[in-house]
Amino acid sequence: MKIQSLMIAEPITIGPHTSVREAIELMKANSIRHLPVVTSGNRLKGFLTLADLKQGLIPSMLGDVSLDDLMIKNPITVSPDDDIELAAMLIYNHKIGGMPVVDDGQLVGIVTATDMLRAFIDMMGILSATSRIDVVLGDQPATFKRAMQIINDNGGDIISVSMTPQQKDKRVYYFRLSACKTDVIEKALAKDGFDVLAAMD
Repeated sequence: MKIQSLMIAEPITIGPHTSVREAIELMKANSIRHLPVVTSGNRLKGFLTLADLKQGLIPSMLGDVSLDDLMIKNPITVSPDDDIELAAMLIYNHKIGGMPVVDDGQLVGIVTATDMLRAFIDMMGILSATSRIDVVLGDQPATFKRAMQIINDNGGDIISVSMTPQQKDKRVYYFRLSACKTDVIEKALAKDGFDVLAAMD
């Protein structure tokens, strides 16, 4: 999935000469926590967070701090054509809540940790009515294929599969299925020698 498919396109922005108070009011009025600073032609100049703005509010009223002092001048950015895995990795590694999406120096959107979580939830089908089977599998492709076949043969419609990053011979695979009764599937897997850790309707 590309960032373009989940980013907030045409986000609210401010110019570099906006006051700190105006920036905070704009964020509060629109319930946002990230605000790109742009110049003419929508060129990205910096990136602001609500936390940084709040810290600078009092000093700015005394004339000691401006928007230019508070904004992140060289923010981490991504391209709309980058994969969401890259954005997720950057957000996690740098412990940030969001970042601008830039195409040839021009701001085209922003992507946040909330957007990444929503994409993950959508891909996993977590919010829809689903069932789940957790199975310990080895690292042989034939074993994985066999487990999938048993699930399908016993009425399981697989929506997504995820796994733990444990040793290859002890990985737990989480098969998320369309809502169904899992007892028949669980018994069939166990009969074939699979270690079923959990089965949830």
